[in-house]
Amino acid sequence: MRYTIVIEGSPRNYAAYVPDLPGCVATGASEAEAVREIREAIRFHIESLREHHEPVPEPRCTATVVDVVALAG
Repeated sequence: MRYTIVIEGSPRNYAAYVPDLPGCVATGASEAEAVREIREAIRFHIESLREHHEPVPEPRCTATVVDVVALAG
């Protein structure tokens, strides 16, 4: 499965979450570390859902980056 993740940077670390898996979050000192950690968090999250006989949400979210041109003020 391929889940969309969101990565947010802060002055101290990076945080990642999965919109399709509420509560599935991870952090890392770098963006790459946050990606590694969220990949593992997704595995554990899905494993937990299955162990508790709960449905595993299908990936539905997508993301796109858009460029915005600032208007001259």
